[in-house]
Amino acid sequence: MPGWVFVPAGLGAVFVLLPLVALATRVDWPRFGALVTTEESLDALALSVRTSAASTALCLVLGVPMALVLARTSFPGQRVVRSLMLLPLVLPPVVGGIALLYTFGRRGLLGRPLEVLGLQVAFSTLAVVLAQAFVALPFLVVSLEGTLRAVGQRYEVVAATLGGGPTLVLLRVTLPLVLPGLLSGTVLAFARSLGEFGATLTFAGSLQGVTRTLPLEIYLQRETDANTAVALSLLLVAVAVAVVGLAAGRSGQRWR
Repeated sequence: MPGWVFVPAGLGAVFVLLPLVALATRVDWPRFGALVTTEESLDALALSVRTSAASTALCLVLGVPMALVLARTSFPGQRVVRSLMLLPLVLPPVVGGIALLYTFGRRGLLGRPLEVLGLQVAFSTLAVVLAQAFVALPFLVVSLEGTLRAVGQRYEVVAATLGGGPTLVLLRVTLPLVLPGLLSGTVLAFARSLGEFGATLTFAGSLQGVTRTLPLEIYLQRETDANTAVALSLLLVAVAVAVVGLAAGRSGQRWR
């Protein structure tokens, strides 16, 4: 490897890590425990974890079949479909929130049928889950689709020639082969859900214990109590690093 490569690589690492170091230097460490254990903070953290877990489960239910279709089939307009499915990656989150509001809101595309069924989605905990899933789903699809294309289809073909049906091959061959990619995509989806802000605020609002997730609490505290905002920001970073690090370790063991 050329030696000069280490220079931009080191600069990139500094660019990512330096803001985190700066954040840690601004924390009121003597009061850190008290700042992150207030009722509002604990409610926001618990809600974030619950909704992120629910949205990640929804991403798995929808994203795994999507990735399989994109990676293992060919149909007219596939590139257009893939581009549309990955649109939330580049779409401003607040735009996604508005789109969800006009889909599931009381006056939205599906709002009236849902209201007839007694369901009010907008500005509820369910709205938080849907907003998080909307922005996180492409991360799972991209990760899993890339892994599916990388492992190829030779083992699946062999299993099929030995008499395995499509479902059996999927469960016993395909999914075990792509498990590291599936785990990585799941972690990315969870981490993205945990940090979601714009779509959640627009579609779900900010009601303590119902829709106010940790990013929303940080935003509100930034206007009134900067020390609490900084402490909660560091807490969110720590949770995200722990989740990603744990998943990376397990993924590496699985590959080995």
